[in-house]
Order: sequence, then structure tokens, then C-alpha cells
Amino acid sequence: MDACPTRSSDLSKAEEAELETIKKHRKELLEDIQRLKDEIAEVFAEIDKFQQSQTSKLAQKDKDLSIGRKKFNMDPLKGIKYLTEHLVLSLDVQEIARFLHKGEGLNKTAIGDYLGQRDPLNLQVLQAFVQCHQFANLNLVQALRQFLWSFRLPGEAQKIDRMMEAFANWYCQCNPGVFQSTDTCYILSFSVIMLNTSLHNPNVKDKPPFERFVSMNRGINDGGDLPEGLLRGLFDSIEKEPFSIPEDDGNDLTHTFFNPSQEGWLLKLGGRVKTWKRRWFILTDNCLYYFEYTTNCFELFNANCQGQKIKACKMDGDGKVVEGKHQSYKISAATPEERDLWIDSIRTSITQDPFFDLVSARKKKIAGKK
Repeated sequence: MDACPTRSSDLSKAEEAELETIKKHRKELLEDIQRLKDEIAEVFAEIDKFQQSQTSKLAQKDKDLSIGRKKFNMDPLKGIKYLTEHLVLSLDVQEIARFLHKGEGLNKTAIGDYLGQRDPLNLQVLQAFVQCHQFANLNLVQALRQFLWSFRLPGEAQKIDRMMEAFANWYCQCNPGVFQSTDTCYILSFSVIMLNTSLHNPNVKDKPPFERFVSMNRGINDGGDLPEGLLRGLFDSIEKEPFSIPEDDGNDLTHTFFNPSQEGWLLKLGGRVKTWKRRWFILTDNCLYYFEYTTNCFELFNANCQGQKIKACKMDGDGKVVEGKHQSYKISAATPEERDLWIDSIRTSITQDPFFDLVSARKKKIAGKK
């Protein structure tokens, strides 16, 4: 509450001078207060602007991350390139490895394909990815369960070799003294994977007993045998519970035909009407497909039917898969060179068995050390 104004006639000159000084200071103080209010308002405005900018950046980063994941699932190399160019990821191999290991929104077939590449960056990411797994104090089956669930093992032998080599090296580092060498771990890992298939694949009628598992792993520990108790533990674990292998959504044809061994246009002779029609053929996962339309594909070759006639299937008018009646197909390439390339690719796809080939090569390596 303001005091009653004092008449100047009641004040001495000194008092009047002091009053003027007080009024001046009051005015300056009010101006300072207003200036502070304005500055505080500016600070709050800047904070609001910054928060809006950060919210916008986060929204944009989430958008870039979503786009990057989709691109990765279609083409891993392009996906990682997009994510690094848009600063969602850096080129630090540890960061990329953690992104793949977390795997949120990523297709596990695509992860496996990226990790299997032999470019320097991919090889470094593979090592960092493997080291994201904690294998200490785990037996081999437990470690393999964890490892094989984090991605889908590709089909090419060279990619499998690099990935399982990295696994064996890291497992032995985490568990020193369990095996004499990484070669032992490498071979036994494949033996366990093949045992899993033999015990739990309904198409395999001759289920291997424990004695056969022991026999196939004799001499792999730098020329010596592994303890039977160790092998018994691994065998019993797989027999009791098969590996959980990640299955991607088979409805997405982009994943099925993700990284074909061979693809291109060929001419196919019709079954009932003997006319040549141009079709797009894709050889992948030991199967040969051809397309008439993008929603209509036909399987021609299946490696599980060795020694049998071609088993074919196709989609009927209702979109259901039904077994075809063809026992042979006539296909024509544009040039002899293209024809020979297709024949070689199909023959390789039918005959190759990367697991057995890789294990055989590694056993020869161990035998050569004796």
C-alpha cells in the first residue's frame, strides 16, 4: 500500500534530494524487474522451442528407424546404409552388432544374410555380434540354442563356415579348457545340429542312437576322444528338446526369394498346350520356382526328393496349393552359356550338403595335425 504523498514544503532540501533518489531507484528497479520478466519469458520460449524440436527429431528418428528396418528386411546392406546415412546408427561395429542382436522388427533371415557377408565391415560386425552372447558356464547345446535363435542360419557353405567359426572361437574364449581347440568345438557344434535334425525330423526314420553320436565324434579333440559324459549330456539335451529355430513369415515372398542362387527369364514349354511361355525363374533354398504373376508361383525341384521324380505344386484358382501332375519340365534359355549356368546352379543346389562338407573338411584338418 502506497504511503501518503509528502508535500515538498514539509521537507528540507536534503530530504527532497533523497526522495528523488529513492524514486529514481524505484523506477530503475521496476525496469530491471520487467527486463528479468522478459528474459524469463524468452528462456521459456526457447525451452518450448527446444522441446518441440527434440520431439520432432525423435519423431523423425523413429520414422527413419522404421523405414530402415523395412529396407534392412528387403536388403540388409541397403538397410544398414540407410540407417547410418540418416544417423540412426553410426558405423561403429559394436553399435551395429547390438542393433542386430536386439533384433527388434528385423527379419532373422536378413540378419543371417548380413552376418554371412565377407566384406570387412560385415566380418567385424559378425565378431561383435557373436560377442553380444554370454556363453560363459553354458554347455555347448545351451550356447547353440541361444546363438541359433538370434538369427537364421543361411544356406551357403561359406557363410555357415564363417559364422560357426566365429561361434566356436567365442565359445572357447568364454569356456577355456572345455575343448582342446576351436576345431573341436566347430565339429561338435555341427554334429549337434545334425543330431537335432536326425532326431526330430519326421522324415528321418532311422533315429541315431547315442553310440552312433559317440562314434561320429571320435578323435575330434586334437586326435583324442571327448569325455563320454560330456557327449551324453549334449545328446540327452537335444533328444529331450529340439532347437527352436526362428521361422520367418512365409507369406512374405520377398523373404522366400530374398537371396537367390540364380534368377532370370527362361522359356518354359506348357504341359497341355505345347507352347513356349516366358517365365521368371528363381533358384533358392534348394528349390526352383517360376512366376507367371507375382502372386502365383510353382515349385519345381526339392532337394528332399532325391532319387524321385520331380514333385511339383501350384496354386489353383482358389489360391490353394495343390500337387501338380507333371513329371518333367522342358525349359529353354536364351543362350548356351545361360543354359549351362542354370544347369550348374541346379546341380549344385541338388547335390550340396554344406554341413557334411564343412565337418569333413575340418576333420581332415585335425587328422593332418597328428
